[in-house]
This record gives sequence, structure tokens and C-alpha cells, in this order.
Amino acid sequence: MASISPDRVRVRTRDDDSSVGELLSAVTSDVQTLFRQEVELAKTEVRQEATKAGKAAGMYGGAGFAGYMVLLFLSLAAVLGLANVVDGGWAALIVAAVWAVAAAVLYQRGRARMRTVAPKPEQTVESIKENAQWARHPTR
Repeated sequence: MASISPDRVRVRTRDDDSSVGELLSAVTSDVQTLFRQEVELAKTEVRQEATKAGKAAGMYGGAGFAGYMVLLFLSLAAVLGLANVVDGGWAALIVAAVWAVAAAVLYQRGRARMRTVAPKPEQTVESIKENAQWARHPTR
């Protein structure tokens, strides 16, 4: 949870001659600082996650290209192998049909997993909820 920096904390006693306006001003200032810090926390959290996702995406891209090349040559080998048993056109059609089934299965699984992605910054949301709870009931 974000906290107010020590130099911003003011300790007040009952003996202070502070007016209600000054106290309200101090509370407002502290709340503004708190919300600015929460926004900064959210930005930092999202930035860190985006950096991790970008690096992972680059690795997936390289692996995808390498896998594509492997599958291309394996498919070519399968077509040439089947061409010894059936006509070359039918061999190519059979291999294409196998890839169509694989693509459909992968699409469905990827779509299902994408629906589980939650892009909101969980820590920041929880921290804001705690701060709002405290603001409603500061003595608890």
C-alpha cells in the first residue's frame, strides 16, 4: 500500500490553535498526495508487467518462427512421403486437412485462455479499496 512520506505527516494535538479550515486543508492535501502516490503505483505496476510481457512476446515470436520452419519442412516431408502411396495432390490435401484441424484446436484453446486474462493492476486496486475504507472510518 502506498503511504504518505514522513515529511508530509503532521502530528496535531488538542492544544494546537489550528482552525477547522487549516485542518481540512491539511487533510485534503494529504489525501491528494495519497491519490497521486496510488496513481504512480498503478503506473509502475503496469509498466513492469508490460516490460515482462514484451520480453516474453519477443521470445514467443522467435520460437514461433523456428517452429514454423520446422513444421513447414515436416509438412513437405509428409507430402513427399504420402506421394509414394497416393497421388501428390491428394497427399498435399491430406496434410493441409491435418493442419486445418490443428489450427482449429489451437484457436479454440487460445481463445478460451484469453478470456481468463485480467489486465487490471490488482495491488493498486486492493490498496485503493483499503484507503477508501480508511477514509470512511479513520478511527477503526
